[in-house]
Amino acid sequence: MASSLRLGASILRTAPLRTAAYKGFRCYSAGKTTSLKETFAAKIPGEIEKIKKLRKEYGSEVVQEVTLDQIYGGARGIKSLVWEGSVLDSEEGIRFRGKTIPECQQVLPKAPGGEEPLPEGLFWLLLTGEVPTEQQVRDLSAEWAARSDVPKFVEELIDRCPSDLHPMAQFSIAVTALERESNFAKAYAKGMPKSQYWEHTFEDSMDLIAKLPTIAAKIYRNVYKDGKVAPVEKDKDYGYNLANQLGFADNKDFVELMRLYLTIHSDHEGGNVSAHTTHLVGSALSSPYLSLAAGLNGLAGPLHGLANQEVLIWLQKMKKAIGNDLSDEAIRDYLWSTLKAGQVVPGYGHAVLRKTDPRYVSQREFAQKHLPDDPMFKLVSQVYKIAPGVLTEHGKTKNPYPNVDAHSGVLLQYYGLTEQNYYTVLFGVSRALGVLPQLIIDRAVGAPIERPKSFSTEMYAKLVNATL
Repeated sequence: MASSLRLGASILRTAPLRTAAYKGFRCYSAGKTTSLKETFAAKIPGEIEKIKKLRKEYGSEVVQEVTLDQIYGGARGIKSLVWEGSVLDSEEGIRFRGKTIPECQQVLPKAPGGEEPLPEGLFWLLLTGEVPTEQQVRDLSAEWAARSDVPKFVEELIDRCPSDLHPMAQFSIAVTALERESNFAKAYAKGMPKSQYWEHTFEDSMDLIAKLPTIAAKIYRNVYKDGKVAPVEKDKDYGYNLANQLGFADNKDFVELMRLYLTIHSDHEGGNVSAHTTHLVGSALSSPYLSLAAGLNGLAGPLHGLANQEVLIWLQKMKKAIGNDLSDEAIRDYLWSTLKAGQVVPGYGHAVLRKTDPRYVSQREFAQKHLPDDPMFKLVSQVYKIAPGVLTEHGKTKNPYPNVDAHSGVLLQYYGLTEQNYYTVLFGVSRALGVLPQLIIDRAVGAPIERPKSFSTEMYAKLVNATL
């Protein structure tokens, strides 16, 4: 209890210093609503005690046996990570703090007159486990807007990048360069106590998230447009500002798509490459900037975040091949030609899921409402109708249903964001909203450096009494 009181006092001492820069916005001490930092701080002692009790009373319990197939199969399915924000069920799909995507769409606050949940609300939910009030989300929007200024040297660094350097490489470079601004790194160098790790991780994460739309938009406008980026509108939400800085805010449906996109792409358990990498690098007490940059480099891979681009390329090739013939037979024939050529059907299958990805469903419902007659959406719908049967007959996939990547590219294309190499940058902005809450939690509960044990093939052979 004493440590909890000291922690609360620490928050009250430091909060006015941080909020003094946000002139015109509600301060933490204003008494209107409880801030995100205060809400999270109040939960820390209870979470620490819960973990201590679990380890003390059940620490010797066997959770899972591990097979050689799992070890050589990329650690697939091995239960070994702690990730509080989301859990992925093979049949049900993702749950954010126990809530499905449809439930999040229903209960999370929206923009005035808006349809989709604001990503600010999901960030709050992932960090605290609580659904925020509308006022708390408005305050968080204002705080992110107030923190959004990007240092001049980072802007100049992006400007000096050659236009043919992949947007994801530019994104990673810019995030890494922000390490110069790290509260955590500076405090650690001065010798801060472990009890303050989470506070500086929180401040870095909030600053980083706030700056990502401007950084992402500057890369987009430099590479594909005129290089001019609109300033952040301080009275608008995160999704609107991203859409506006990209140059698409005149279309209110695109703004709603950005809010939905940022929400559903944010978090998908801790075992995927970008989430696990961010967590792993952070466990070495690297700052949130360096940790997220590492995760972004993993997200850039074709087996991870680049997948939605590959789906779109495949769909465009199919459209060129079959023209306007969207008959079941034409789709089925093209699917079989893909499989017989030794290729996979991109956007179908998932390492964990064994049903249609709820993130795909939410995008499909958006398309049915806003672009039902779009030719590419009609093609996606026909593939959705035919592909599961063909893949089941083919027999080489455990999950014949679509994942999130099967739909997102078509939506972006429809609204004019056609530059496919850029899509993973949007994914990266969203993924930050999911991985950084866990980084804050890791530091708050004192998670250790991650260091699994490795063996050579010869040693594994000895362990199972095999002769090679």
